[in-house]
Amino acid sequence: MHRARVLPLLFFLAAAPPAAAELSLGVPVVEVRPQPEDETIQVAFEFTNKGAKPVRVLGLDSSCSCLSADLDKAVYQPGEKGVGRAEFKVSSFVGVHEKTLNVQTDDPDQPEWIVPFRLTVPEILRIEPKTLQWWVGDEAREQTTRVTVTGDDPIRITDITSTRENVEFSWHEIQPGREYEVRVRPKSTTEVMLGALRIETDSRIPKYRRQLAFFSVYRKPEGQP
Repeated sequence: MHRARVLPLLFFLAAAPPAAAELSLGVPVVEVRPQPEDETIQVAFEFTNKGAKPVRVLGLDSSCSCLSADLDKAVYQPGEKGVGRAEFKVSSFVGVHEKTLNVQTDDPDQPEWIVPFRLTVPEILRIEPKTLQWWVGDEAREQTTRVTVTGDDPIRITDITSTRENVEFSWHEIQPGREYEVRVRPKSTTEVMLGALRIETDSRIPKYRRQLAFFSVYRKPEGQP
């Protein structure tokens, strides 16, 4: 009788998985939403060790030089909650950007824990298309790009200059402080060329005071009609 009771217990212990640590966020992704004028933004995120043994953090790396972070301690016990703090250099970012923080641990089952971030930077000025392109040998026809102010405050273009002399351009205001049209034409398409228009504005936000619209003359890929 005694032996019959012990064997099932031994089998259960042998089949049971070893205890493991598991650092886990409470959300699928950490949302970061700076204001248009922000140069940097800080965000805190909470996590839990959902495993059955302590986990030690050995190091932190990020997928971008724009992201730095730290955690509130080095060792987390089973069931213990932790807090991390991340700082983003928003710089010239516009739109949605996915970034990650890579946390190295001493747990062989989770040697690296990845913390995902979604950085959403409001767009207040849009240039469409951002790049105007011609093929070598094509007709040097005029193309147009539009500058549209999508933020709450009006922004006026004060000047436009070109990095190349081999283009002609002009611009006019369609709606004051809201919409502009820029017309560009290369003087020649006989040679490869790459350049930009420097668009100066009166925006109160430094990073929007100079915007770039690009133009290029490329050789057509072989076989393309």
